[in-house]
Amino acid sequence: MEFKEKNIAFLKSALTTENRLMPSEKFLHWMKAKNDEVHVKISQIPFYKMRLWRFDASTGNLVHESGRFFSIEGIRVKTNWGKVSEWEQPIINQPEVGFLGIITKMIDGILHFLMQAKIEPGNLNVVQLSPTLQATRSNYSLVHKGKRPLYLEYFNGEKPVKILLDQLQSEQGARFLRKRNRNIIVEIAENETIEVYDNFCWLTLGQIKSFLQHDNLVNMDTRTVISGIPFGEYPPDVLDFYETLKFTSDQNFHENGLLISMLDSKRHLHNVDEIISWMTRQKANYDLEVERIPLNSVKNWIISGDEIYHQNRKYFSVIGVNVEIGNREVQSWDQPLIRAAQEGIIAFIVKKINGIYHFLVQAKLEAGNFDIIELAPTVQCLTGNYRKGQNEYDVMFLDEVLNARPEQIWYSAFQSEEGGRFFKEQNKNLIVEVDESFPVELPENFIWMTLNQLKVFIKYNNYLNIAARSLISAVKFM
Repeated sequence: MEFKEKNIAFLKSALTTENRLMPSEKFLHWMKAKNDEVHVKISQIPFYKMRLWRFDASTGNLVHESGRFFSIEGIRVKTNWGKVSEWEQPIINQPEVGFLGIITKMIDGILHFLMQAKIEPGNLNVVQLSPTLQATRSNYSLVHKGKRPLYLEYFNGEKPVKILLDQLQSEQGARFLRKRNRNIIVEIAENETIEVYDNFCWLTLGQIKSFLQHDNLVNMDTRTVISGIPFGEYPPDVLDFYETLKFTSDQNFHENGLLISMLDSKRHLHNVDEIISWMTRQKANYDLEVERIPLNSVKNWIISGDEIYHQNRKYFSVIGVNVEIGNREVQSWDQPLIRAAQEGIIAFIVKKINGIYHFLVQAKLEAGNFDIIELAPTVQCLTGNYRKGQNEYDVMFLDEVLNARPEQIWYSAFQSEEGGRFFKEQNKNLIVEVDESFPVELPENFIWMTLNQLKVFIKYNNYLNIAARSLISAVKFM
């Protein structure tokens, strides 16, 4: 599939909200049935009862006996970004690069995505819509002594495929130490037969985006993979090609505006070189010094028999769980999970500038970032209480998000963090429109970008953080 054909194929799939193999209404019943039929039991247990996990005698780090999977360690952070210049915290150290992969295939002339109904121990609603393959290196190397992940051969080079997308993308920078996953989408031939196992189904991209309007139905890994999908770019005078894509004139006004922001490559406030220069300036102005330290020496954090927590019960804690899941490669195991102290808020503010919608983007520093700064949503409050007077700093533009009128809110849904590492964590995801009275001029660490420009930067490693990608994945056009 050529580059332009690939973009058009993705766009047609995003504009297709039904398919004969799995109609949307049937899918919702199918997911409910998957939730009802599988045996799942998640129990919090004391750390000493966790099989194959232990606290290292010298450092106090919480580690797996194999030396693989991940560990809970300590870090000391020093920075001149923000109002808190130094702190210590636990963090997940998982140096492996895992696969987050989706198989696609042309069916009835539309690109379909092979998706999985998958259970993770930390999921709020147990079963969520996941990529075809979701596996750490330890998983697919069979360190857990379980079954080989299904469809691995389509991503590790064993089977011939066409690669439509292949990116290294960062994980949550406040929780993971420089963690990345390989986000990959492959295409198999239209005439190739592939077995669709019991927990898998074919969906269009438009269907996946429509399911993102539901709370906690589509998991974080699916969201990060589809966020990187390119749709191409077109000058304004040819954007009337919608008719060839069966784009109708009675389309929702918001979705029409977002589609134009996604495809229009000309009407932007700042060009790409200016954005790169702005981001380079942010990285040059701010320092990020991260030192790995023993977990048992982290200040202001308490290690008890049942959890690791901040002395003021803020941010997050680490707990141990016993997991029993009936349809996984390994059906019973123990592991640590991160439990958030409260729900967070992730929000983009959008404003029409030069006749096209721009997103208000933040340059945000987080302790686990590879390169100091990543592009983040306008508001991102995950690890601290965002309410005024209960945080170490005021969150810029938070009032505009919290006080938005119903007609300003283009998107609102609770979305879960990744259930393999986070325990029942969800954050409110919002896209909020502001009017012409909202200033175009911004503080130094904010900038206006179109969706088309955000897509340009998603292509490269460590530019858009996972919160920004999660919100972009929810943008739909039908």
